[in-house]
Formats: sequence, C-alpha cells, structure tokens
Amino acid sequence: MGLINETNQQYYAASQIIHQTLLGATSLQYTFDEKMKLYNSGSWNPSDVDYWKNNFVLEYSQSGLDPYTPVSVEYTLSKNLITLTTGDFAAGFYRVRLKETNYGDYAGVSLKDIVNNFIVAYVGEGKIIPSVKRTEVVFHAKRGIQEFSYDTLKSVKQQELSIPNNLSVILPQDYVNYVKLSWVDKLGVKHVIYPTRLTSNPTEMPIQQTDDGVPIQDEYAENLQGTPLIDERWGNANMNKITGAYDSEFYNSYDAEIDAYTWRGSTLGQRYGLNPETTNINGFFTINEREGKISFSSNLVGKLIIFEYISDGLAYDKDMYVPKLAEEAMYAHIAYSILSVRMNMPEYLVQRFKRDRSAKLRNTKIRLSNLKLEEITQVFRNKSKTIKH
Repeated sequence: MGLINETNQQYYAASQIIHQTLLGATSLQYTFDEKMKLYNSGSWNPSDVDYWKNNFVLEYSQSGLDPYTPVSVEYTLSKNLITLTTGDFAAGFYRVRLKETNYGDYAGVSLKDIVNNFIVAYVGEGKIIPSVKRTEVVFHAKRGIQEFSYDTLKSVKQQELSIPNNLSVILPQDYVNYVKLSWVDKLGVKHVIYPTRLTSNPTEMPIQQTDDGVPIQDEYAENLQGTPLIDERWGNANMNKITGAYDSEFYNSYDAEIDAYTWRGSTLGQRYGLNPETTNINGFFTINEREGKISFSSNLVGKLIIFEYISDGLAYDKDMYVPKLAEEAMYAHIAYSILSVRMNMPEYLVQRFKRDRSAKLRNTKIRLSNLKLEEITQVFRNKSKTIKH
C-alpha cells in the first residue's frame, strides 16, 4: 500500500468535499492527513470569537458550486469525524478547507513516526535495546532534532521586516541564533548587513548618585535604571564618519559662474588607511540581549530587510519533522544516546554506535548539501571571463 493517502484536491487545494445524499446522516468523515482541530467546544459557531482559531472551516453549498457558506449548526469533532449534536445533515455538499497546507511534507518524517519506528526496529527481546520507556525515546529524539537543526537540517527561517524609526526589531519567538541579515534594494537584491564591534547594548543602566560612582537604589533596594545613552548616540550617529563614505558636499561644490555642481577633485582618492571591517555602506547591527531585539545603525531606517535565523526545530508542531534523507542518522543518534547513559553497557558497543552515528550524520550532511553538478558548472563558467586591464 502506498504512503500517499490524500487526494489531489486535499493536497493542492487543502480542501475536501463530501456530497451528502443519505437520509438521517448525522456525521461526516474527512480523510486529511492533517488532524482537524476545534479550538474549544464552542468554536464550531461562526459567530464565536474563537472561531478563527480553528485550523479548518466547514462550509455548505446545496449545488456544490460557489458560494459556500459556513455551517452554523452545532457539531463535535473526533479524529476528523464531524458529528452533529442534534438533527441530521441536509442534502448537499459539505466542504472542509484547512487553513494551513502541508505542501512538501512528504519529504519529512514526523517526530511521532520517528519514535514509533525506532521502538519497532530497535527495542524488544533479542534486539540491541531490550526495553526502554517511550518518554526516554521521545526525549532523545527531541534532543536529536535540536542538535541536527543547528548544523545539519534545513532549519534556517527567514522573516521579511521593515526597520522602524526606533532602529530595532523584536527577535522571533523561536529564535536561537542568527544566520544572516540583509537589506533588500528595489531590484530585490540582498545586501549583507554585518555585526559590529564598534558599539554594544548594555544590559544594565544604573543611575549614579555622586561623582564617586555610587548608584541610587529604589524602595526595594535595587539599583534604579536609566535610559541607555549608548543606544541613543548610536542611533543618531552619522555613518559616513564611520564608514569613510563622503557626504554629498564632498563630492561636488557649487560653481556660481556656470550655475552647476562640479567635482571637488582634491578630495577624491585620498581616503587612505580605511578599516575594511567598517568600510561598507550596508550598515551594521547588534543583538540587544537585554530587550530581545536587533538594533540597527541609523543609515538603515526604513529599509526592507531579510532576517535569517536558526530555530531548534521544536517550537511548532510543523517544525518537528526530520527530512527522510536524515531519518537513518536520527535512529543512530537515539540508539547511541540511550546506550551511552546505561549502566553495565559494554564500552565496545557504545563506541560502535557512536561511530555509526558519526558516519550516518556525515552522509546526511552530504545528502542535504544538495549539490548539483549543473549548478556548480554554471558558477564555474565565470572563471573564463576575460579580465580587462
């Protein structure tokens, strides 16, 4: 039996229509791979404030053609089976639309399946692990997803943001570490924004009472906190004085005789000793750990940016899946993790599974690197360009 159970309509349109013709029918069985969920017992009602929190919409049409209208009769939901509380379903077409699609999910295996498959294949009488608690397998599986997410799995997320006037944006809920920040020009081309060591974001700003540096305490004996002046000064800084870029008045000067601007040649080509770390016009950023924000330099205000960051793969249900190319490495990781913490386990066996885990993880990294010969060849064609003198 094949592994794909959904119809094309369920996958591509994220919907399923049941034509109800039976008299006295009180239930409708939908067959999505995704589990349909009511937010609470009353959110079946389209007028309920929590209706939008359901992950699906149930709609009705007598003819099967648009427009469909939301079903407003009370029902319960269990394992994608919709059952009326009272009465029968009227004849017609009942459509369920999922609010989230599962495009591309076939490329991965869920955490639940990973745990189940591991217990079937590795645990039991006559196997390498005679017995183990399911909770222990789940723990090591989650830890494996976290560790793999940092340097192996495709776990980089991207946010499109605009930098406001206060020059800071809030870190995402599932943020672990940043990968890259770039601002995007009108062509959609990314320009890398680099972190800077020129400034920092203080975590505490105690107010000093006297010149000898004694802070002021409040009624709870804690130091009073002031406004971070460093952030204010950095936000008002003229980036041209840091990067070495000229302001417009240095590029040209006004000539009254010809009523035009002319190049000021005496200033061109005379910027010696610039620091490559700071000599760029793309701006800078710092991670403000105190406020959980990213702070940007003043020349980036109003810019559209792409924020690429790493999550640990456990923040959301849809994140907790393992690419099928990494499935075997995950089983090896769980097996090694369980065996390495057990007492009286022969060391040669632990080392065997450690080497097995390392080898399969290396193979996974090669697979997920997704190198294509045609793409590499296209890039290498650039080497044949003639360099002009």
